[in-house]
Amino acid sequence: MCNSSLPLFLLLVFCIVLASADPYYRNSDYKPSSSYTTTTSDTVFSLKVPTLDETTFDNLLSFGYYRKSCPQFESILHNKVKEWIKKDYSLGASLMRLHFHDCSVRGCDGSILLKHDGSERTAEASKTLRGFEVVDDIKRELEKQCPKTVSCADILTAAARDATVEVGGPYWAVPYGRKDGKVSIAEEAALVPMGHENITSMIEFFQSRGMSVLDLVVLSGAHTIGRTSCGSIQYRLYNYQGTGKPDPTIDPKYLNFLQRKCRWASEYVDLDATTPKIFDNVYYINLKKKMGLLSTDQLLYSDRRTAPLVSALTATHSVFEHQFAVSMGKLGIVDVLTDQDEGEIRTNCNFVNAY
Repeated sequence: MCNSSLPLFLLLVFCIVLASADPYYRNSDYKPSSSYTTTTSDTVFSLKVPTLDETTFDNLLSFGYYRKSCPQFESILHNKVKEWIKKDYSLGASLMRLHFHDCSVRGCDGSILLKHDGSERTAEASKTLRGFEVVDDIKRELEKQCPKTVSCADILTAAARDATVEVGGPYWAVPYGRKDGKVSIAEEAALVPMGHENITSMIEFFQSRGMSVLDLVVLSGAHTIGRTSCGSIQYRLYNYQGTGKPDPTIDPKYLNFLQRKCRWASEYVDLDATTPKIFDNVYYINLKKKMGLLSTDQLLYSDRRTAPLVSALTATHSVFEHQFAVSMGKLGIVDVLTDQDEGEIRTNCNFVNAY
């Protein structure tokens, strides 16, 4: 690592320590307990660490939630996700995005999956979401093996994790016990960032959900894979802020490529122009080269609150991968429902239960 990168790297490490290297320690009772036993001859120190199955959260989520009621849950889900992504690699990024949209509105409650007039799923902001069929496939199999047991919210959260692993990203343990929400409102889908916001509004969005500036920068790194529609970036290419000219922050060669690629709004373009099918930290290197596709991507490197983190994340892939797992873990426990009175276990992820 070059000397100029060292201060930025140390800054990132410091931020990670402040954010907690493992979100589950801060949000649960999963902390090593210690005790001292004193005798006349010596002092003995003993350390007891609970297993994952014993770990519970303040919000009643637990790593061992389905250990007895549906022990085959994760193996069924893993096999299904692997099967779908083998057929269509792009579903990896789609499942991560679907999970983000779900947790961004009313928390991680599976409300994005509800399919009825006026639901989040029918909103304009949701029209390019994909991966619903993967969740439905997993749910159908689970209803055969463990009827009325596993929530759609837990399925989507775990599917996003397995999808990340399948495309080369990190693994993280997911606690379970989420209930499915019964409310889904199309207008609320507009709360989800769409790639044209300013950094202040992005920071406020994350902080209002209990997440940090570091989480914002790291989870934006999910754009290391996946695509977006040309319609979502054409304003940057031809008439930025009503000037009749392109966004001046775009690298000229990259701009030329995008203008040729995105003549039609219906076309798709890779979020990472350099390594679009590899889960790596090249996304951040692209930002330093003025090759951020979305406006919110490129602004991360021009804003003094986020630029140092971007620079630090270009230094090493391993730090990005570790912190991505931490931040995704935090995302997955945003405003979850755990009481029977708050939600339900849907038998079909597309509809609330009929009683």
